[in-house]
Amino acid sequence: MHPKIAFSEDVGLTMARNELQRWYLEHERPLPWREQPAPYGTWLCEVIMQQTRIDQGTAYWERFMHRWPNFQSLADASVDEVLKEWQGLGYYSRARNLHKTAQIICDEYPQGHPTELNQWLALPGVGAYTAAAICSICFGTPVAAVDGNVLRVLSRFLGIHEPIDRPSGRKPLEAFAEAWVDPKHPGRHNQALMELGALICTPHAPDCAHCPLQKECTSSFMPHKKGSMPPFKQGKTKVQDVALHFHVIHQNGRILMQQRPDHGIWGGLWTFPSSEAPWEGSINNDVIPEPLDQCLIARGPCGTSVKHLLSHRRFHVQFWLWSCPEDCTLEMGEWHRWDSAELLALPRVLESSWEDVKNSASQKESKTNA
Repeated sequence: MHPKIAFSEDVGLTMARNELQRWYLEHERPLPWREQPAPYGTWLCEVIMQQTRIDQGTAYWERFMHRWPNFQSLADASVDEVLKEWQGLGYYSRARNLHKTAQIICDEYPQGHPTELNQWLALPGVGAYTAAAICSICFGTPVAAVDGNVLRVLSRFLGIHEPIDRPSGRKPLEAFAEAWVDPKHPGRHNQALMELGALICTPHAPDCAHCPLQKECTSSFMPHKKGSMPPFKQGKTKVQDVALHFHVIHQNGRILMQQRPDHGIWGGLWTFPSSEAPWEGSINNDVIPEPLDQCLIARGPCGTSVKHLLSHRRFHVQFWLWSCPEDCTLEMGEWHRWDSAELLALPRVLESSWEDVKNSASQKESKTNA
């Protein structure tokens, strides 16, 4: 075990903790949820900011707060409204859990909200980090909130070379974080560590000269060459290439839209009906995929092919236009006009390609009807 991990109010580490908080009070960014921290706004912030840049996430947080300023108003919204407002943030299970959690809180805590760590941990989509952040910031619970920024800061501070994506590396860091959290100001301490990781102890160019932890940091005098400084990871999951075909099926000016199941990618969102195929290494607009129904008439490629990267899959997306005769009944979705379909909650890959696909489909339909 690293000697610092077993500390019991070590003088140097206590001084470093105090320096960290002094630095934070001087340099913290004026983010809106920090002005008057409250459980609803803090919870909303922590959920939105997962896998999201602070500048992008702030705009979403402000829109959500304006439209649904408390648990009850969010609980009263429809899940489709929440998904639509979430559009563009990705990882849509977060939005569904956000809505579900608001409903649970309103049902089970009619006088307000949970105040205990275990109560927050029992809610959908609330993990150890989110629960700790809410409880330390809003209720003064002395618990460490350990996210990616904190793991990076502490792995460098302690000189941990074990991979942080494995228990051998992560558990010592979590143990130290719990021991080091300031019992008097846990929320400030947690936010200071996160802020340090965002502003100073960055992934690729740490500014060690201006770091409040420099004197006690094991890595502050290490060469800052790529790959030479913690954190280390055992390895990334290989990304799989997949050909994804979106079938733009039209009938009398309407298009067929399909709501995806809650589980899986784009859960609960609306897309064109789709099919997948092995990726052959290049786009071929001459090879039309199998029709989803034998009554459909192929009209060829539609719009521009695009790439869309998820965590473990790289989609090579093609759009195909199909005509559906009036006497053909399809039970794989709902018919919408283009303008009403655009109001549905769409994944980013469709949102960004919507106008291109719509214009291409309209031109092909006009030629077909001429």
